[in-house]
Amino acid sequence: MIRDLPALERAMDRRALMRMAAAAGVGAALSARLARAAAAPETATRVRALVERWVGPGRFPGIVASLGLPGREAEYIARGSEGFTDADPVTPDSLFRIYSMTKPVTAMAAMQLVARGKMALDQPVHEVLPAFRDMLVQDTYDGSITALHPASGPITMRHLMTHTSGLGYTIVQEGPIRQLMQDRGLVPGQVTRMKAPGLDWGTPVKGLDRFADRLSQVPLVADPGTRWSYSMGLDLMGRVIEVVTGTPFDRHLHESLFVPAGMTSTWFRVPAAEAHRLTVNYGALGQVLVPIDEAPTSVYLDEPAFLFGGSGLVSTPRDYDRFLRLLAQMGTIGGVRVFDESAVRAGTSDLLPPGAAMPAHMGASGFGAGGRVGKGAEAGIYGWSGAAGTVGMVDMTRGIRSQIFAQFMPPDALDLLPQFQSALKADVLALLETR
Repeated sequence: MIRDLPALERAMDRRALMRMAAAAGVGAALSARLARAAAAPETATRVRALVERWVGPGRFPGIVASLGLPGREAEYIARGSEGFTDADPVTPDSLFRIYSMTKPVTAMAAMQLVARGKMALDQPVHEVLPAFRDMLVQDTYDGSITALHPASGPITMRHLMTHTSGLGYTIVQEGPIRQLMQDRGLVPGQVTRMKAPGLDWGTPVKGLDRFADRLSQVPLVADPGTRWSYSMGLDLMGRVIEVVTGTPFDRHLHESLFVPAGMTSTWFRVPAAEAHRLTVNYGALGQVLVPIDEAPTSVYLDEPAFLFGGSGLVSTPRDYDRFLRLLAQMGTIGGVRVFDESAVRAGTSDLLPPGAAMPAHMGASGFGAGGRVGKGAEAGIYGWSGAAGTVGMVDMTRGIRSQIFAQFMPPDALDLLPQFQSALKADVLALLETR
């Protein structure tokens, strides 16, 4: 039994995820020499050293990192095993819980529907889900749930994809609004079968339709379009996609994205036959990693209560690189067009409504379809991170993809991800300076 667990709800707390989302940017110092750099036999010596330094007794059982340059398959760096008691080597095809890296997947699928005219970016959500027509808003953010006022305007599809809808999130909210959401099964995702402080997020409502209906009955924490506040907007977008397409959300992703993009190992539920590829997830108790979700008994072997469009996917480094490469190549991969170019260009640009600025601790940035959009020195960089130590980013200007996959919560408990950011920048800049 795990004793004296600290608040592992920190695993997805309001600032931890935000800080990790800014990791792995490669800056604007790159040049046209990148094309010549693609011929280099090895492009990530510092990242390689970082991974080797962090894998082993007293560190992590296994880590996978990758760097992909234009016109070239990603270079993968995989060290260690899928768990401290799992001897299978970790590989680019090992399965990882990617948590909030699900959000860009859901949002880009929505942007494709926008590009095809199935819905509009500034379309009110209530035109698809009528229960969201007359929303009430807390007079004070995270304050009373009875002191309310009518929303100043409708929630739009843009708002859902940019966390400006005013919808709450139990990993962010505090006070009675958080308790109300938990009581109604509006929980952020699944972590473990364990019942222990900090690990039990509550029992989720069953069914994406029931989730949406219950969410419509909860007050908003801010008027739509006025504030960036991390939310369940992408979970609700999953239900929007179902209604717009007339197809279950998971099947729509499978048929419209995963199959044509060659993403063969991305699921909301890990098939039993593939469980041997699933890594172990750990809770960080100080410097000690304690297993909280092991492959043979993982909660991800069960059908989820509802399809978490904001946090529910399990994927592999190879699969997620294909998603990033699809974006870098403006919607095509392997000669197949998966997304319209307009969907990719819009989705990876700053979509924030006027007046809804990013929090200061996120640095110079905007927000696109489910992911942070860099500005200034990081202009053109789009991506997001996951609650269990994963990061995926793409430089849309130069076609570079970068990733790191570990499994530990909370993701800021150790210095792995900030060190990865520094090593990655140094690798890319050194590569260009010598060619």
